[in-house]
Amino acid sequence: MPDKKFRHNDRSTDNESTSESAHAASRWLKNASTLGVTTVLSAGLLAACGQMSNVDNTSSSTNASSQNSGVKSSRDMLPSDMLGQMQGLPQLTKGLGDIGAAVIDPNKPTLIKFWASWCPLCLGTLEETENWRTDPKFTDLNVVTVASPGHLNEKPDGEFSTWYAGIQADYPKLPVLMDASGELINKLGVQVYPSWAILDKNGNLVHLVKGNMSAEQAYALAENANNDFAELKAGNTKPANTQALDNNSKIETVKQKDGMYYNDKGKAINTRSIYLAGGCFWGVEAYMERVDGVVDAVSGYANGDTANPSYEQVIRGSGHAETVKVTYDADKTDLDTVLKYYLRVIDPTSLNKQGNDRGVQYRSGIYYTDKEDKAVIDAALKRVQSQYEQKVVVENEPLDNFYLAEMYHQDYLAKNPNGYCHVDLSLADDKLEGTERTKLSPVSTVAEALNPKRYAGFDKNSLKKTLTKAQYNITQDAGTERAFSHEYDDLFAPGIYVDVVSGEPLFLSTDKYQSGCGWPSFTKPIDMQVITQHEDKAFNMIRTEIRSRVADSHLGHVFPDGPKDRGGLRYCINGGALQFIPVDVMPQSGYAPLVKLVKS
Repeated sequence: MPDKKFRHNDRSTDNESTSESAHAASRWLKNASTLGVTTVLSAGLLAACGQMSNVDNTSSSTNASSQNSGVKSSRDMLPSDMLGQMQGLPQLTKGLGDIGAAVIDPNKPTLIKFWASWCPLCLGTLEETENWRTDPKFTDLNVVTVASPGHLNEKPDGEFSTWYAGIQADYPKLPVLMDASGELINKLGVQVYPSWAILDKNGNLVHLVKGNMSAEQAYALAENANNDFAELKAGNTKPANTQALDNNSKIETVKQKDGMYYNDKGKAINTRSIYLAGGCFWGVEAYMERVDGVVDAVSGYANGDTANPSYEQVIRGSGHAETVKVTYDADKTDLDTVLKYYLRVIDPTSLNKQGNDRGVQYRSGIYYTDKEDKAVIDAALKRVQSQYEQKVVVENEPLDNFYLAEMYHQDYLAKNPNGYCHVDLSLADDKLEGTERTKLSPVSTVAEALNPKRYAGFDKNSLKKTLTKAQYNITQDAGTERAFSHEYDDLFAPGIYVDVVSGEPLFLSTDKYQSGCGWPSFTKPIDMQVITQHEDKAFNMIRTEIRSRVADSHLGHVFPDGPKDRGGLRYCINGGALQFIPVDVMPQSGYAPLVKLVKS
């Protein structure tokens, strides 16, 4: 970005770093008494509850004729007057006033806890938060909490008020503000509870912590509140636990095996990570944080030649790409969906530039740490290439190294709403095109999973709205996609293929093979009962058409030239008639009993 290093101002500060292990975080916090507030607050992501909204993630189609060439109508990250908005919010705890202004002193900085009634960790720390507010050490700091009824699976407005009225006597000094609009959490990209925002005396965001805040962190903040967090606002240092992510450490970091995030049942979230480069990381980070199912996003430098580079070294030619580590809840979304959101805001044919940015550090790339992700990335890039005449130049490589960027880069647009951004952030809130099915209820047997009644809830009359034009043409008008044009032709990751209209299971990845014909090919369906066969005399030929049982979707044809040792049949299926469900997402998608069929 032009002169980017001069664009940050005194409000540019640090953010929490990517997590090491829980042991490493504890090690840092034990030494908090001897460290400054910047070090303590960047000691690592701590335990948090994660809960995403119920927006379905579905397939999409990119319009190659309208390439993304920069900002369209991206809205600001923060409300224009965040502190003023909070002062006007309703306040629930009796005896503390009716609105936020009664508990927010405009002459003090403010610490805000975002929480939800379904979050065990939130409820377990309400008393601690109340104690901080009444602790003499917090005299120079406002401490308030915010709930967002009707958002992120929170109870509706009236129901939440009734619920809290029954427990508020346990926390008589804890302010609880209600933001029924959800504007604050939406614009801050909060999808994990509890989360914290730190505002200076002027109401500017100084720091955003997605996860729990420890006592050591809170006391470090309290000690620096009287100077309006000058230490947090100063310097370009990196978070304290900055380290390279290499092949020796990637598994523990990416899989979050220590259980850093928790869901509403108190169980560790199944997090996975992918590393995305798409020009200036300010915009990519802010955009990805708003995508449903994304737990967190942090900015850094990937796949370069210099160990732990500074920003100045990167722009001078260290070989790194400005990259965002995107951590997502694999039970809420999948890699393919994350990539669809990413690819809709970059120009995949632009070499070493995005928006107004020019240079190798602004190249586009997808860097993975799990070799099984490569097949999904390959398919996504092939899908995009079919929609462009120019060559797609997005790098697709294993992650060689990743270093956190300086603190002032983290959550930059949240702290500087008018800062430079080449991404239309509002696209994160726009659903991807494709089918939107009723969520399937859990089942325990294969027979239950194949029960046709489970998949009869789709709306036949709204398919033109829920399917792409290609999907509609194939399934409803018996169209045929071009050979070698669909990403599923080369996809061999473990999982199942379901009817794109109804979600009915049709084929297993274990029955898929490379036929060379240009269309996804299978030796058999998951069960003969899920398909119907019809004589097709079109084009002066006699063929056997295959359609789905429940939705009657046209799928393709079956031919007797398949592998002899596997039955001799070739089910030649249009990729556009299918939706792939990765094996690690199958249980949460309602297909748990079929996992054993894939793994066998």
